[in-house]
Amino acid sequence: MDQTNQPAPVVATGLRARILGEWKTLGALGGPILVAQLAQTANGVIDTVMAGHYSAQDLAAVGIGTSLWTPLLLLFIGTLSALQPTISGQRGAARLDRIMPTAWQGLYIGSVCALIMILLLTNVEPVLRWLQLEQSTGEITQGYLRGFCWGIPALLLMASLRGLTDGLGHTRVIMAFALLSALVNLPLNYIFIYGKLGVPAMGGVGCGWATALANTIAAVALLTYLHKSRHYQRFHLLAQWTPPRWRDIGALLQLGVPIGITIFVEVSMFSVIALFLAPLGSQVVAGHQIVLNVTSLFFMLPLSLGMALTLRVSFLLGAGAPEDARLVARSTLFLGLGIAFIYAPIIFWGRGFITSLYTSDPSVQAIATHLLMFAAIFQLADVLQITAIGALRGYRDTRVPLGIMLVAFWGLCLPLGYVLTFTDWLVPAMGASGFWMALIVGLTCACIPLTLRLWFFRRVPPVA
Repeated sequence: MDQTNQPAPVVATGLRARILGEWKTLGALGGPILVAQLAQTANGVIDTVMAGHYSAQDLAAVGIGTSLWTPLLLLFIGTLSALQPTISGQRGAARLDRIMPTAWQGLYIGSVCALIMILLLTNVEPVLRWLQLEQSTGEITQGYLRGFCWGIPALLLMASLRGLTDGLGHTRVIMAFALLSALVNLPLNYIFIYGKLGVPAMGGVGCGWATALANTIAAVALLTYLHKSRHYQRFHLLAQWTPPRWRDIGALLQLGVPIGITIFVEVSMFSVIALFLAPLGSQVVAGHQIVLNVTSLFFMLPLSLGMALTLRVSFLLGAGAPEDARLVARSTLFLGLGIAFIYAPIIFWGRGFITSLYTSDPSVQAIATHLLMFAAIFQLADVLQITAIGALRGYRDTRVPLGIMLVAFWGLCLPLGYVLTFTDWLVPAMGASGFWMALIVGLTCACIPLTLRLWFFRRVPPVA
């Protein structure tokens, strides 16, 4: 097997050399993951920016639509992410005969997830009525989601296959096809939003159709590559078809569902905030959506680091090197600290320039610039918590982190945010700032126990 990006643990002469060697491995794994994450996020940024320049109403509608599909998509992608540590551990233990059966179980799970997501997003009218949106904004949101739904099978197919490619240490594969999706999405958005090449102008609704088509093109290209690539001849999907194995599916769900719910808890918190802010007007929602896009972009580096850490820790555990796994897990916390100390001043001092890139509306710019100040403050807690969670997933520890996130975000952050935003119970009502102040509290309360749990974690899980 190719060990370019996942080398076996090597005994070095000193602690510093071992740490730097592992960080280099994380860079080789995480660099392509970062590019892939940025490319995938770029689709949302492209939609937001182009809809924003069409009209503030279309920006708000696309923002609300994105707030509805994003947490659902990440819930299912998180569930499927059980494939990465499972296959990486199998590779580390040289149990190559288990890899394709595991990959096929992931494809079955992904198919069911796609069906559920489509059913939910094509029936959002009661949610939109509950939000008391302006009728035209609600209609644009529904049209955007109807178009987007056509690309959901492609998205979850790619998420399933990512478990195979990333688990084998080939993180550049998904990077290439995520870039393809983003590159195709840009011109398609222009065509569908503004009405070019004979296509009628669709505004924000066009974003959904363009993104669906871009994702489908990327998924077909990925399948073609896996079918023809010599690197995947021994991991051929059709030649190694495996029927559903309910025990294996259950094991993947046992590991993946807590991951998916953990991601859903955090991401849905941001989305629910957008929904709560809807009655405050389209400009407030638009400003919040801009800040959410910005923080999502900055979050990609620590998220990619955490995903690489999951792969590396699970591989080392499978290879029978628990001390190496512990070393890379603990040392990467300090690497995360360095990232946070770079991020915070960039966001704080550059927030005015950043918001000007998204919109020319002065009111929306002012709201977004103010909210970015809070985003700068919570960088330390945010980076540390995602790094710790990434390492714990490598240890197949997902239930306790889920409990911590539930308490911190849904038990503390959202109620506190509602109180600070809409009531005078603690302080005079703060508007949108109240929710972002609560985010600082929630992220801090998640960061501390997650970091401590990782630092003292000792259990070595069996290879699946």
